Amino acid sequence: MPAANSGTGRKRSPEQSPDDLQTASPSRRLKAPVFDGTGKKSKDLTLDELVFGAEVKPHLVHEAVRAELSADRAGTRAVKSRGLVAGGRSKAWRQKGTGRARAGTTRAPHWTGGGAAFAVRTRFGGKVNRKERKAAFRAALSAHADEGTFAVLADDSFEEPSTRDAATLVEAWGKQRPLIVVAHEDQEAIVKSFRNLDGVPRRSSGRARCW
Repeated sequence: MPAANSGTGRKRSPEQSPDDLQTASPSRRLKAPVFDGTGKKSKDLTLDELVFGAEVKPHLVHEAVRAELSADRAGTRAVKSRGLVAGGRSKAWRQKGTGRARAGTTRAPHWTGGGAAFAVRTRFGGKVNRKERKAAFRAALSAHADEGTFAVLADDSFEEPSTRDAATLVEAWGKQRPLIVVAHEDQEAIVKSFRNLDGVPRRSSGRARCW
């Protein structure tokens, strides 16, 4: 979140349906309060209409959040199929003359030591096009601006890192956790102040996303 460069917004739960994110009203709210380090409002910041005045599309935000949550999963579940099991490249016995059924490999599923017939692999995931991802992010920011849950923290709020001051600031805001704090990487005092607060995840401005 730019300029006075730390923003906060309410984090939505994974169980929340896309219908819960209502389309913003025609009268857009293009101002955000700017707070100092004590939690007092100093002024209002005019927001960019191209970013914070976008149309809120719940289905687009829903798809973007699903893709982001899927990408965050570790995906360690895996079972070897016959193509992944080592060995078995030589034919078990000749094709004819043995009286036994033909066998091309000893790694077939019905052999001991063979691969699984229907190997379990991770199949979750999703792809969102770049334009859709950006539109979903603008929609999420616009929804927060409309709801009044977007705030800006002044650059000079923290001269040095202080988790206690950050906790006091959150309480002074009166915001319900969880919150999301977005700051530039070079704002070291702000980043370090909020990083140990429970329920207050932080993101760099370049890595901010819908979820």
